[in-house]
Amino acid sequence: MSRRVFDESFRKMAIELSYSRGSVKEVADELGISQTLLSKWRQRESESFQGATELTEDQKLIKKLQKELKDAQMERDILKKAVGIFSKGDGRYSDL
Repeated sequence: MSRRVFDESFRKMAIELSYSRGSVKEVADELGISQTLLSKWRQRESESFQGATELTEDQKLIKKLQKELKDAQMERDILKKAVGIFSKGDGRYSDL
């Protein structure tokens, strides 16, 4: 059995299609290629993309601030739930 060779444009199309559909299995079956092969293509593309792009200082700051905001929101939600739990029955914090 001869080995099939796929050109770069086919690989890129398959990768993009798998991301847009969200299913490697579905796209691989539709294109007649193995799931393993498509997964390897996606992994290689992801690794090359991550290595090729270095974040600017502004982008790093934005990511850091987004993480801090997410953490603060999670802490706030936990505290709201705790107040709700501990104040049951006294009626002082019932509007939260």
